[in-house]
Amino acid sequence: MTPMSKTTTTSGTNRPIVFFGTEDHSLLALRALVEAGFQVATIITKPDTVKGRGKKLTFPAVKTYGIEQGIPVLQPEKIKDIAPTVQNLDSPVGVLVSFGKIIPEAVLQLFTPGIINIHPSLLPQYRGPSPIESAILHRDNKTGVSVMLLDKAMDAGPIYLQAPYALDYTETKQELYNTLFTLGANLLVAKLPEIITGGLQPTPQSEADATYCSLLTKDMGNLDLTQLTPGEAEAHVRAYLGFPRSRISVGPYNLIVTKAHGVMTKESPLDLECANGAFLAIDEVIAPSGKKMSAAEFLRGHSL
Repeated sequence: MTPMSKTTTTSGTNRPIVFFGTEDHSLLALRALVEAGFQVATIITKPDTVKGRGKKLTFPAVKTYGIEQGIPVLQPEKIKDIAPTVQNLDSPVGVLVSFGKIIPEAVLQLFTPGIINIHPSLLPQYRGPSPIESAILHRDNKTGVSVMLLDKAMDAGPIYLQAPYALDYTETKQELYNTLFTLGANLLVAKLPEIITGGLQPTPQSEADATYCSLLTKDMGNLDLTQLTPGEAEAHVRAYLGFPRSRISVGPYNLIVTKAHGVMTKESPLDLECANGAFLAIDEVIAPSGKKMSAAEFLRGHSL
């Protein structure tokens, strides 16, 4: 890791930003900052990963973008190792969006006013790693984004501002990730100058109102219709697209359900009875072959 040369800046939008991010949607905020003219001095992301059957080395999207923009990219195994780089900057501001690692307090203290985070929920609701999936799964009628100051406790820091977003019970996980992180990026860009200069001060969260969500695991994808109504099962499908994915056995076949809806009467072998006696009508699946297909296509090639 090679420290950058000392950078001298003025206050406000000219202060250097150290951007922490790893997931694909982190790029929405990074690109918004760059295109708005903020000085992104360094990108911190997790190490490259090996993916797929071909064991291909894959870069985080923010690394690829950083290389294209000529922004230095660091991928430390230990976050504390970035200290020399940050200390060579003049009054750096940290921005973190879906980084995927805990930031130690010693690193938080390297930044003024600290590290600013976009969290995709209306905190203190859904602190934790799966707020978007939780909002869909629980069939909430609204969610939103919070721009907050990172704290040593998980998602418990004070909040600068929030923006609500109404849900209509059709959103999929991927769609809502894109929507909320775009909303958060726009909010951040609009208000970051006030945050940097101290014109906008954060408000502490209410601990009494805090709720939490957990890390997603593969077994959460098991679709047990004996415990779910059709509405709950359909929300499960939308919430868990991509990972952990809604899995169910139908006859001799293990299927991944990618689209479904509720019906009152059974008209197809892929209309499956739920806990309340109504049915989940499966519209689209990933078959055991790995191919995505409509329910009609699946039934034409498979006997139930």
